[in-house]
Amino acid sequence: PNMCFLYYSSTCGRLPTGHTPRVGDQHQMATLGLYDCLPRLMESVLCPEGPELHMTRTWVDRLLPERLEAEKFLGYTPYKLRQFWVSPTRKTIGPQEMLFDVPQSSLEHRMVEGAFRSSSADPSAYGPAGREQWARMRLLRIQRIENCLQQDGGIQAYYNSVRTSFESMGVEFVPGIHTRWLFHGSRDTNSIIHNPIQGFQPLASGSAGAAVWGRGTYFARDAEYVASGPFCGPPSPDGTRRMLMCLVTTGLSCAGDANHNGILPMRQGTHRYNSSVDALVSPEIFIIQHPGAAYPAYVLTFAC
Repeated sequence: PNMCFLYYSSTCGRLPTGHTPRVGDQHQMATLGLYDCLPRLMESVLCPEGPELHMTRTWVDRLLPERLEAEKFLGYTPYKLRQFWVSPTRKTIGPQEMLFDVPQSSLEHRMVEGAFRSSSADPSAYGPAGREQWARMRLLRIQRIENCLQQDGGIQAYYNSVRTSFESMGVEFVPGIHTRWLFHGSRDTNSIIHNPIQGFQPLASGSAGAAVWGRGTYFARDAEYVASGPFCGPPSPDGTRRMLMCLVTTGLSCAGDANHNGILPMRQGTHRYNSSVDALVSPEIFIIQHPGAAYPAYVLTFAC
């Protein structure tokens, strides 16, 4: 099973303004000539584990070396998230006790900022987000979120269930391939941070009011994409905005569709896909349907 792979580049749904953020392939299949897509598809035919899994693995190869260095240092598993924690392991803590400033002189701060500023060698399909403005962007504060209840009762449990599903399908689960560091903007960051179990509510979420790739919670590969849009809400009186840097268990991803209503297609037997993406060639947007799939690890305060 799953040795046949249909490569497809689709057009997303429309925003309330009528704008279509990403237009898929037309008759000439233009994306085959982008992002080394055609050579990767040819290589996938020879991959013993199948073309779909090979293409998923190559998504990581599109990231810049500095981004990969930062992600590997921070780790790709829920267990590794706690390597920098300074709070006691008690289960009951107040809302303000969940946030801890990351010292600017620390290696942790340098790696988080490296992930914030770097991304992929591939140009964004959503157009330049204002390179000069992004170059002026200042990362003013990094706060680590230490929420035992949300980690133990949310992401760890979901992470384990996805691993079990992979084993049932005979697929190797690889942290860093099937888990990703992604960015999320919200007008209500505090509620996501302080919800003791489920910080994210996928079925009540969309993309700034429009589920252009289907229902779910949206995450971006690039911090630049989040910062350039309306996702973080209006600036605070001091001109700052905030976004979340999250560890997300993306599992196996299918192509997103505006008609997805929160239930993704079956992949094999009774096992569904775990997430969806905006593009199968080099995804920039990931959509999850389960609240335990994502753990908000850092709050990033920034300003231009």
